[in-house]
Amino acid sequence: MPGAVFVHNRLTHSLEVASVGRSLGKAVGDALAEKYPGLGEDFREFYKYELPSVIAAGCLAHDIGNPPFGHSGEDAIRSFFRGLDGEAERQFTQRLSHNQQRDFLYFEGNANAFRTLTHSFNERVAGGFRLTYATLASIVKYPTDSTQGFDKRQLATKKSGFFDSEIDTYRRIAATLGIPGAEDGRNIFARHPYVYLVEAADDICYRVIDFEDAHRLNIISMDTLKGLFLSFFDEEQGYDARDRVEEILRDINDDNQKVQFLRAKLINLLIHRVRNVFMNKEEELLSGSLQKSLIDYLPQRERNLIREIDAYSVQHIYNHRSVVEIEIAGYNVIGGMLKEFFGAILDPRASKSEKLLQLISRQFVISGDPDRLYNDIQSVVDYISGMTDLYAVDLYRKITGMAFPQIR
Repeated sequence: MPGAVFVHNRLTHSLEVASVGRSLGKAVGDALAEKYPGLGEDFREFYKYELPSVIAAGCLAHDIGNPPFGHSGEDAIRSFFRGLDGEAERQFTQRLSHNQQRDFLYFEGNANAFRTLTHSFNERVAGGFRLTYATLASIVKYPTDSTQGFDKRQLATKKSGFFDSEIDTYRRIAATLGIPGAEDGRNIFARHPYVYLVEAADDICYRVIDFEDAHRLNIISMDTLKGLFLSFFDEEQGYDARDRVEEILRDINDDNQKVQFLRAKLINLLIHRVRNVFMNKEEELLSGSLQKSLIDYLPQRERNLIREIDAYSVQHIYNHRSVVEIEIAGYNVIGGMLKEFFGAILDPRASKSEKLLQLISRQFVISGDPDRLYNDIQSVVDYISGMTDLYAVDLYRKITGMAFPQIR
């Protein structure tokens, strides 16, 4: 049975989403350049040659704010702050504004990605990664703050896209790019059209590639995978016709190679489907009124097949015992580290606190000033959320005494 090295992690997932995003950006860019030949050479050059790079960069960065253990890591951070009591809860509620509290009570990896890319941390040069505004706008799936977010009645407010500390940064981007905002002055903006392309690349990859991983880990059989993937080609013609795909498949001996071939064929088909949706919905995208992701506008037959993949994934992959075990471990690791470091910033002069705070990189500033508690909590969360899964486990074991650090 293959080990974890043979399946995808956050880095390889981001690389593959970037690859799909580049192809999707190229498909859409070529279509736009062809549709509007009279808009000048600069327009043509950008959409034919630059848009693929913008979408690929957005895709590469889209998960950079996710903490260890993915979505369960996000839940662990939320659960920790919702479980505060006593003096810790009193300081949290008295020294942080309502919106600042919700940044942690409803911690969101998407908002943390925007912070990671734009915040200067402890450096003198402003601008963080110094990406273009178009690239930054492409990753903000939910362009609203923590107070207005988590309202599922609108796509833009389903979650949150920026923390209290980055509100002004996003406002500048919105003003520069002409992104429509709420007329009542609330921090709710329309999604930038490029968001839909980054989101579609991610939607395609995690649905298809999670099945590839599940096959490698013997969670899903080859017959089940083939049955679901081949159904997408039932009504295709020529090179993509199902009988032609099956003919090529029969000539491949190794099952893993068969899965890779099917994965590539399906991703290519979905890229072209999504390109067509983007072009058909252009007016709504530009006005900021599109209320579904692009993949939700695919033809009904294909939407039904995607729902089958989603249902199977939830039942057999995401709730597989091995996945649940890792998620539970993630709760304990992240919750345990937050308990240690949050306690240290509340009482920074205690002997143990001083030692703990020495472990935090100087990149993440801990002021020790009660009036800057929000910023100090952010630094702790920045530090923890930037860890890999294995590093988080290793540090947790060391600071809790479960493992003894090697003396050098």
